[in-house]
Amino acid sequence: MPLKSGSSKSVVSRNIKTLVDDWKRDGSIGSSHPPTKAKAIKQAVAIALSKAGKSRTK
Repeated sequence: MPLKSGSSKSVVSRNIKTLVDDWKRDGSIGSSHPPTKAKAIKQAVAIALSKAGKSRTK
């Protein structure tokens, strides 16, 4: 499912949820295959923040 565009906290969290749900269903996020849920969540956060044009650190 395509990710929403925007940089608000709700859009970013919705994109993270979408990516993690995709990982649960397919076992992949994009073209990668994270082996654990923790790694999938970390990658989903990175992808969602990148899509929003933000960084994780301040």
